[in-house]
Amino acid sequence: MDEFLHVARERGYIHQVTDEAAMAARMKQGVLPGYIGFDCTADSLHVGHLVSIMLLRLLQRTGHKPVVLMGGGTSRVGDPSFRDEARPLLTDEQIEVNKTGIRRAFNSFLQFGDGTGDAVMLDNAAWLDELRYIPFLRDVGRHFSVNRMLSMDSVKMRLEREQSFSFLEFNYMLLQSYDFLELSRRQGVGLQMGGSDQWGNIIMGADLVRRMEGREVFGLTTPLLTTASGAKMGKTASGAVWLNPERLAPYDYWQFWRNTDDADVGRFLALFTELPMNEIRRLAALSGSEVNEAKKQLATEATALLHGRAAAEAAAETARQAFEEGEAAATLPAIEARFPAALLDLAVQAGFAASKGEARRLMRQGGLRLNDEPVSEEARMLTNDDLADGAAKLSAGRKRHVLVRPVG
Repeated sequence: MDEFLHVARERGYIHQVTDEAAMAARMKQGVLPGYIGFDCTADSLHVGHLVSIMLLRLLQRTGHKPVVLMGGGTSRVGDPSFRDEARPLLTDEQIEVNKTGIRRAFNSFLQFGDGTGDAVMLDNAAWLDELRYIPFLRDVGRHFSVNRMLSMDSVKMRLEREQSFSFLEFNYMLLQSYDFLELSRRQGVGLQMGGSDQWGNIIMGADLVRRMEGREVFGLTTPLLTTASGAKMGKTASGAVWLNPERLAPYDYWQFWRNTDDADVGRFLALFTELPMNEIRRLAALSGSEVNEAKKQLATEATALLHGRAAAEAAAETARQAFEEGEAAATLPAIEARFPAALLDLAVQAGFAASKGEARRLMRQGGLRLNDEPVSEEARMLTNDDLADGAAKLSAGRKRHVLVRPVG
């Protein structure tokens, strides 16, 4: 088996492959360019995209060529796959801002350049914006069966629920398939990868390339990733776990991985770090309080891949000081406020709660702490008397902390 497929299967990246034996044979013949598309729906990717990014990184590490496709064109339509309603339509200006933000995360994971195995980043607006409607319908649309499109799970779900499914969204399948065709022609791309919800679209794209180019190309999907509790990966009570540091500080990113459920540690080490599998199996076998060491290693390795080794080790040291020594380290995330400031408002500002009502419940449950002491008085104000070395430490439980500093 080709090294890419062997490692991808061993580490848990593979859900479905169109023809694994044929794909392995093709990979042994030489560099296979493979792509994943990312629509520009926000100005940063989040942890839910990380399996796809790691898969592109693995493709490059095993001698093949990763192609990152930015959805500057398809973002104007919005992927309807397994959604209850249409995505909000974005302006061209919003798409450009989002595209700029998304690009940054890939520099941490991939080596871009002009070499045979170097990654490239393309934008499907380059060809989709130039399409002429009638020629597109005649040359491409005739290869698509409406019967087959209506039978796809992502479409059936909306129709069975009698939820609106616009003609604009219906076209998304054709556009994604056309991306595969254009990338096959422009870059020799022979592999499309994506999440398991993209399987139908990937199959249709591979079929279009076969029909119009006479080439065999391949598709691979990753499993839908949920935590042991059943929650969608990358979602927390305070929102998405973003990859860009302006959206989420490296320390908070480290903490996200440190707070992994015991049952997820081994799986996440395999997916989100590059530690050897024998070391991962050793760490996954730890139990009791020892599992915390595995979680710290997961947090440090995952953070190092995105933010660099120095930032990861700084986050680990900050956590050690804050939690093991009980210090409010100067490198903890910080917020500013005009004093006196209501603690309930500060809890919302810090991201500990989505609303003042939620912050009030956190306080009633004993989860809101000021300088490591529980706070029970809902009207409690933070004043200069609470400061130590110019800041106060506000905590939600024992694992989430910020420093609060007065403005000015």
